[in-house]
Amino acid sequence: MFSNAIVRRPCKNMVSGLTSASLGSPDHALAMRQHDAYIQALERCGLSVTIMEADESFPDSTFIEDTCLVTPNCAVMTRPGAPSRLEETREVEKVIQNFCDTIEHITAPGTIDAGDIMMTGSHFYIGLSERTDKAGARQMSSVLERHGMTASTIALEHVLHLKTGISYLENNILLAAGEFINHPALEHFDIIEVPETESYAANSLWVNDKVLVPKGFNAVMQMIEKKGYETLAVDVSEFQKLDGGLSCLSLRF
Repeated sequence: MFSNAIVRRPCKNMVSGLTSASLGSPDHALAMRQHDAYIQALERCGLSVTIMEADESFPDSTFIEDTCLVTPNCAVMTRPGAPSRLEETREVEKVIQNFCDTIEHITAPGTIDAGDIMMTGSHFYIGLSERTDKAGARQMSSVLERHGMTASTIALEHVLHLKTGISYLENNILLAAGEFINHPALEHFDIIEVPETESYAANSLWVNDKVLVPKGFNAVMQMIEKKGYETLAVDVSEFQKLDGGLSCLSLRF
C-alpha cells in the first residue's frame, strides 16, 4: 500500500515536449485542470500528495515518474534517455530526500527511464527501449539486487516505455496490450487483454486497491471492474498528446 505521491505541475512550455503522437499540441490550461483532477484522484486513494512547481526549462518534467524509482528499500535516481531530460532529476532528488534515507544513482553512460520499470512485489521488470539501454538496465538491476530485490529485462518492439503496454494491478493481475499479451516472460500472470482500440488504457494505475483508468476507455474499465477493483476515470487527454499516461505523472510510495 502507498502513503505518498509526488507530482510536478505541467509547464506552459509543455507544447514543446517530446512526442511521437499525432494528436495535436496540448492545451496548457486544460492540462492544468486535468492535473488538478489527477491529484484529487490520488488523494481519494488515500495518498498525501507533494506538489512540485512547474519548471519551464523542462517541457516534459510533469512526467516525473521517469526521473526516479522509489522502492520499499531505497530510491534510485535515474539517468533519462532523452538528453533534454537529463537535468530533471536534480530538483526531484531534493524532494525525494525528505522521504528516503537511501538514494542511489544511475551514472553515465547508462540511461534509464523509470517508465520502463514495472514493480511486481520484490521483482522488477525493466524494458529495454529507446530511452533505456542495457548499461542502464544493468546498473538498475545491480542496485535492486544490492537492496534485496530482483530484476529482469524485456526488449520492447513497438512501445515507448514498458508501462505504455503493461500495468501491474497487484494480486498477480496484469493489464497487457499488443506485444505483451502472449509474452513468454509474463505468462505466469493473470492477464487482462487490452483490445488494440483501447491500447492507451494499458497504462492504468493501481493505487491502494483502486485503479485509475484514462477516461473514455470503457471496455478496459469494465474488464478491470470484473476483477473486483473500484475504478476512477481520469481525463489525461492533454498528456496523451505527449506520449504520457497516468503512471507517468507521479511517484508513488
